[in-house]
Amino acid sequence: MSARQLLDSIEPYFTKGGKYEKYYGLYEMVDTFIYTPADVTRGKTHVRDGIDLKRTMTFVVIATFFCVLMAMYNTGYQANLAMEAMGLEKIDNWRSIPMTVFGYNPMNPLSNIVHGALYFLPIYLVTIAVGGVWEVLFATVRGHEVNEGFLVSSMLYALIMPPDMPLWQVALGISFGIVIGKEVFGGTGKNFLNPALTGRAFLYFAYPASISGDAVWVAVDGYTAATPLGLAANGGLAAVTQHYSWVQTFFGFEPGCLGETSVLAIMIGAAFLLYTRVASYRIMAGVFLGMVVTSLWFNSVGSDTNPMFAVPWYWHLTMGGFAFGMVYMATDPVSAAMTNTGRWIFGCLVGAMTVLIRVVNPAFPEGIMLAILFSNMFAPIIDYFVVQANIRRRMKRHA
Repeated sequence: MSARQLLDSIEPYFTKGGKYEKYYGLYEMVDTFIYTPADVTRGKTHVRDGIDLKRTMTFVVIATFFCVLMAMYNTGYQANLAMEAMGLEKIDNWRSIPMTVFGYNPMNPLSNIVHGALYFLPIYLVTIAVGGVWEVLFATVRGHEVNEGFLVSSMLYALIMPPDMPLWQVALGISFGIVIGKEVFGGTGKNFLNPALTGRAFLYFAYPASISGDAVWVAVDGYTAATPLGLAANGGLAAVTQHYSWVQTFFGFEPGCLGETSVLAIMIGAAFLLYTRVASYRIMAGVFLGMVVTSLWFNSVGSDTNPMFAVPWYWHLTMGGFAFGMVYMATDPVSAAMTNTGRWIFGCLVGAMTVLIRVVNPAFPEGIMLAILFSNMFAPIIDYFVVQANIRRRMKRHA
């Protein structure tokens, strides 16, 4: 029996009047994930397109492929380097069992990928399992279909976690992001904050020791390594260049969150999203423009006491999670501005706020997360004033 025949045979149990009617959303989720929905728009009065919500979300997940690959490689690479520096022959946890086959050589790509995967996969599996339970629970209670938006939120959330984040905190963070950041407002399409960033912000303020500092970016206990952004916050660009080159930060061979380090991998994903028209180029360009202009302004002003004033824009681009936030987070079509003009304003606000937080607030060197969440709150207002300006302009034109 094929999967199609199996699904068709059990469908009566989940449709109206069936024994498991209240679980129809779960059945529909599995059915439409594997096959094209049977119910499609056919009327001439409707606009039809070859892309639906499920395909849109799938495109975003595909766009993160190289980020996921780099997350596994760089996490394993940094861990193997740390073990070599500390003189450790093996790690003292369950990961040592599969790693006995591949070894801990940082010059061995396979060893790096497998070692990194042993940190990335548990975080992702916990994220999708716990978040999926919340999605199914709310869909069942409301009698709605299970929405595909969680596929994107789960992947992005996992990629912005430190490699050695405690799994119970991973579960707590995604629970907060899905329930408080999205479901309490009605679910996908009704939230005004990015769920993945909401979960990460919760963890940052609830458990700062697990998601900040120098001890969380390399997955080896007892090893500390500052990120380029952390070095810049303390000693400016001179402190960064003592440890990392710009090319190194561009390719992503540095400590940091799982999927945020490689600008090259992120740019490949950005090209795919722009080609498929899933993400808005206006938002990406606006974020980049806002960052560049604000960086140049700080560079021109200068400061004798704050070395972050002198950091050029091309270092802001490769340090921290700026590129990742610009491509994957700021372009969230639900929580971002929806008018074309509003998208430019929204993007510029995100870019400017990121540099402002990084430079002016030394206690929080990474500004992209707070900048996007802050801009999310203003996105409806931005769209409102853009629409009102268009109305006034048309009224004057036809007066």
